[in-house]
Amino acid sequence: MELKHVIPNMDKTFGTLEYAGEGKVEQRRINGRPTILSRSYNLYSAIQRADDIVVVLPAEAGEKHFETEDKVRLINPKITAEGYKIGTRGFTNYVMTADDMVKA
Repeated sequence: MELKHVIPNMDKTFGTLEYAGEGKVEQRRINGRPTILSRSYNLYSAIQRADDIVVVLPAEAGEKHFETEDKVRLINPKITAEGYKIGTRGFTNYVMTADDMVKA
């Protein structure tokens, strides 16, 4: 059985989420034109305080404009794991995606 993604219990795992700023924009040339594939945003979590939470939204969600520390809510969040290695050591990068992000 393959693990495709985990649907987090947002209240228990992250608590209140606040907007912390824009992240990266992933784009690729399609038919010679740059096309946006996804955008990432940084969020503050009331429970996960060590690092910012990064969420990746599809291009269809559009560009988001929030004030810093606005409370936000994620629509259909999912967490996936990506494995990679450096030398002989293995590492895991957890990626949170969502269909959209709205003001809470």
